[in-house]
Amino acid sequence: MWRLPRALCVHAAKTSKLPGPWSRPAAFMSTLLINQPQYAWLKELGLREENEGVYNGSWGGRGEVITTYCPANNEPIARVRQASVADYEDTVKKAREAWKVWADIPAPKRGEIVRQIGDALREKIQVLGSLVSLEMGKILVEGVGEVQEYVDICDYAVGLSRMIGGPILPSERPGHALIEQWNPVGLVGIITAFNFPVAVYGWNNAIALVCGNVCLWKGAPTTSLISVAVTKIIAKVLEDNKLPGAICSLTCGGADIGTAMAKDERVNLLSFTGSTQVGKQVALMVQERFGRSLLELGGNNAIIGKAVLSFLFSVHIFYNRHPEYMELVMDRPGNYVEPTIVTGLGHDASIAHTETFAPILYVFKFKNEEEVFAWNNEVKQGLSSSIFTKDLGRIFRWLGPKGSDCGIVNVNIPTSGAEIGGAFGGEKHTGGGRESGSDAWKQYMRRSTCTINYSKDLPLAQGIKFQ
Repeated sequence: MWRLPRALCVHAAKTSKLPGPWSRPAAFMSTLLINQPQYAWLKELGLREENEGVYNGSWGGRGEVITTYCPANNEPIARVRQASVADYEDTVKKAREAWKVWADIPAPKRGEIVRQIGDALREKIQVLGSLVSLEMGKILVEGVGEVQEYVDICDYAVGLSRMIGGPILPSERPGHALIEQWNPVGLVGIITAFNFPVAVYGWNNAIALVCGNVCLWKGAPTTSLISVAVTKIIAKVLEDNKLPGAICSLTCGGADIGTAMAKDERVNLLSFTGSTQVGKQVALMVQERFGRSLLELGGNNAIIGKAVLSFLFSVHIFYNRHPEYMELVMDRPGNYVEPTIVTGLGHDASIAHTETFAPILYVFKFKNEEEVFAWNNEVKQGLSSSIFTKDLGRIFRWLGPKGSDCGIVNVNIPTSGAEIGGAFGGEKHTGGGRESGSDAWKQYMRRSTCTINYSKDLPLAQGIKFQ
């Protein structure tokens, strides 16, 4: 086992049982960071010591008050009052009423509102990116990059708002037109994970809005301040345009709110980002009511090449899920794990087939292309993969039917990062959902095949005649 010298910040779960500074009780911590002069910038985002975690046109919240922490030092940042089940019910009703207004607005006009949301995010990109770094734990440049992704998908959605449409198909019957009509599904529930607390919501929100849907967001409890700050930015745009704030609703909360969303027939599409284990439960609850789900679940990405590449991770680790990595935890304030390279394991080792959420790289030696392609595809996850090669034939075999079975298949670039113009998502246990660009917009709409008879006759298809 080799260890690289650089230590990277990771995030301990609130329920961590670890001894030492990373699990000290809040009573022994300093005052809230938001009250300290060096963090006064948090108030530029409209945050305060205790924040309301429900927005449906007005701010509120009658649920549990939670404290969010900075994973770099375990200092408390601020508090958020979460949604109760009653808050959730009120918010869903208001969101569905708001849809009646939003759906009547022409798509290009909806695009104009999304453009304004993107501009509002641009104005706050540095301070919002700093909050992502502070509360989530990733490095600042990645925090700012997340906000930039939201800005970019807003720009993309503005153009999309003038391009959404179905084809006019040739009819076999004279005097008939055959068309596809696309309409919004209605209310889109969005449950996001801690590791991308801005970008994933942005991918869903911007596209869902221009398609004519309203959104209900539940972010991860550990990044509740980010959810509140983003929603405040969006809410101002809606209010300035005299639109119902419930078009972009927020219910901060835990598993009770997530379960309510999954079981609620009024939620026409549920986009869920999280672990495969929880995703299976969500999928079953949604399918039980014959609802729609968009799942972006676990990943376990492989890079195929002739040498080990330098790697940069900005990650969280849940110690209660991965106690086997305890020895990698560094003895220092905060929650840090040493980047680690592991050799000597078999390609089918169970630990290598498990999504770790830690800066651990497993290195395997392979004999030939066929063998290593099979190793890439034998894991249950199917998010992203990459190969480094100058062999043109190998590139196209890698991209072809016997190559990588992932949703993202790269050549000569790493597996991390994705441009918003392409659809993001994976196969197999990654869930099969697609967000962001390409034709991912279709998941936020329902399709009708429409036949219009403008003749004076009433012919049947397939030439059928009743004598």
